[in-house]
Amino acid sequence: MNILFLCTGNSCRSILSEATFNHLAPEGLRAISAGSEPAGQLHPRALALLARKGISTEGYSSKSWDDLPVTPDIVVTVCGSAAGEACPAYLGPVLRTHWGVDDPSHVSGADQQIEAAFEAAYAIIRARIEAFLRLPLAQLRHDPVRFKAELDRIGALNA
Repeated sequence: MNILFLCTGNSCRSILSEATFNHLAPEGLRAISAGSEPAGQLHPRALALLARKGISTEGYSSKSWDDLPVTPDIVVTVCGSAAGEACPAYLGPVLRTHWGVDDPSHVSGADQQIEAAFEAAYAIIRARIEAFLRLPLAQLRHDPVRFKAELDRIGALNA
């Protein structure tokens, strides 16, 4: 099963999601990430946070959804709706859900405040991924309505 984490810039939240998912997921589940308007580089604070958590970032890059190596089974948008961002809509016959996370790269202030925003975003992403990985995926694959309901429920979780 391939899960696409999608955001506009593909430099921060979607990368945190992709790397964390792949770090935690068992064989047979794989995350990829992309953006509708990729920034072209990964956010340095996102990379530093993942390194602190012991999560590899090797091979990850900011890329367009036009360059996906596989067709996703599930698309998870992670744009923060509270920030008024336009969240891209992936077109294709896939299961879709929204797990909005405010963009920590837009936080300004002291280093401590910015780091706290990155930690908070990571905590929400990780909690949602862990909840996803606890789902009875073998059963849900055959019940798309229930699967979508479970994915949407997870999107409402906060760390």
